[in-house]
Amino acid sequence: MTQSPEVPSSHDALRTLRVALGERSYPIHIGPELLGDSRWLTPHLAGRQVMVVTNETVAPLYLEALKRGLPDDLEVRELVLPDGEATKNLASVERIWDALLAAGFNRRCTLIALGGGVIGDMVGYAAASYQRGVAFIQVPTTLLAQVDSSVGGKTGVNHPRGKNMIGAFWQPRAVLIDTDTLASLPPRELSAGLAEVIKYGLIRDADFLSWLEERMPALRRLDAAALTTAIERSCSLKAEIVAEDETEQGVRALLNLGHTFGHAIETHQGYGHWLHGEAVGAGMLMAAELSHRLGWLAEADVARVRAIIEAASLPLAVPADMTAEDFLALMRLDKKNLDARLRLILLRRLGDACIHDETPPEMLREFLEAFPRR
Repeated sequence: MTQSPEVPSSHDALRTLRVALGERSYPIHIGPELLGDSRWLTPHLAGRQVMVVTNETVAPLYLEALKRGLPDDLEVRELVLPDGEATKNLASVERIWDALLAAGFNRRCTLIALGGGVIGDMVGYAAASYQRGVAFIQVPTTLLAQVDSSVGGKTGVNHPRGKNMIGAFWQPRAVLIDTDTLASLPPRELSAGLAEVIKYGLIRDADFLSWLEERMPALRRLDAAALTTAIERSCSLKAEIVAEDETEQGVRALLNLGHTFGHAIETHQGYGHWLHGEAVGAGMLMAAELSHRLGWLAEADVARVRAIIEAASLPLAVPADMTAEDFLALMRLDKKNLDARLRLILLRRLGDACIHDETPPEMLREFLEAFPRR
């Protein structure tokens, strides 16, 4: 059994994990004051050409610090995109391609994604497709990106009919997590990130879930030691799963707990109205409730899920204007579905998730109709 994490005596120590993918393995560096230190970026640059892509919110905060961590003899360009989930589309990726072409960047260039999950996903997709694939490095600045989207090589953009429907698997050369960036994170964004942290406990590590239940107040007040430990454990679990199943043919699908319901909410409401983590938080509670209806989770288990989601200040209800048919229509577009069968990630026990495609349609519809609205 995986042992529950312990809060370190000092949060200043660098933690390094590794995503084990053979020749494409890469490190995840976690710690404070990493942005301006050339030791963490320089070894992973493919050549002398570097394009830093960020957004209008992050650029004033961290762009100059990141550039100080790059050698002086590089050709460094920067591209600042608008912020927000609504910009996660092919038009924004085309702006990245345009900037690379205008600068004459070749196949030995490196893209650096400085920002949250939207920037990381778009830059990764641009890197995967520019000249049939160039190097990129993830420098995530939100908790959600640090514990989830920056690790594992899923890249892409949204489509009006579905979230993350256009993309590619393309691994970064490194992930650099400067925990100091969380100090500027708005409370709502912090809560969104905590949804993905909670997910790891629910799907794979019940001891970590118990640890999170005890430390949630510390995490909410940005306690550095607790956050570092939560990030490290989350990344470790994600790295294990990605090493087992890089392209989501099996166990990696478990990382989508709450996402089938959550993506339906995001698409229906319009990208950006609900943060991704907010939709996933509500979706995880839906998954727990449905698991209870199937006879797997006890009422006390569902109560624990509801309590930790509430403690993270995440939604406990779905949008008032979403009908059961709205959910079903959008969930049918989910990438996990095979042969027209709706595949859901559910919980046999807390800490033990499974892929389930045999939920009786009438039960699912009744469940969706009855789930609380707000």
